[in-house]
Amino acid sequence: MVFDLGGVIIDLDRDESVRRLQAIGLTQADALLDPYKQSGVFLDLETGRITAPLFLDRVRTMIAENGHAVPSDLEIQDAFNGFLVGLPVERLRALEALRKRGYRLFAISNTNPLMFHSRIESNFRADGKTIRDYFDGIVTSFEEGACKPDPLIFNRLMNRYALRPDETLLFDDSPANVEGARRRGLNAVRVGYTPQDDMLHYASLLK
Repeated sequence: MVFDLGGVIIDLDRDESVRRLQAIGLTQADALLDPYKQSGVFLDLETGRITAPLFLDRVRTMIAENGHAVPSDLEIQDAFNGFLVGLPVERLRALEALRKRGYRLFAISNTNPLMFHSRIESNFRADGKTIRDYFDGIVTSFEEGACKPDPLIFNRLMNRYALRPDETLLFDDSPANVEGARRRGLNAVRVGYTPQDDMLHYASLLK
């Protein structure tokens, strides 16, 4: 069983991140940030083409070119992390319950090292454990050099953990990612944001 992180387990607010980035001078934020896949310097970071320090330098340069005061690394990171709202403990406990029922759980995420090693890892410590305690394996776009729905990242997941596509179920909030997973042969379900179609709903159906 494979879970996307943002939008499935972790609540997102793309508009809040855009607002914060624009407030520190990155006027291009609305065009560069997408709910499912980034562009420009943000995509470069998400696919591992640039490091976190280089990303911060480039964002600072863009802000300076916009005529604004240059922010610190922490100010940029905090603004960017506005994308991540929070992780209800109930979702962590649902993952734990699934593992106790014998399911192997994996995470696959379009994310970046700044978010992953700060807010994401911190959110997963909400119930006294770490992110590694909830999954048998984690695949991230910045480590693999590819974002969903690129078949490469799905292939890395399947091959690394010897998963059979027809026996693997993916939960994702992006229609394009769900379709990409299905093209690779996985079973895939789009998760929504209401009690009728969110992650907890689907987890409750699994016995």
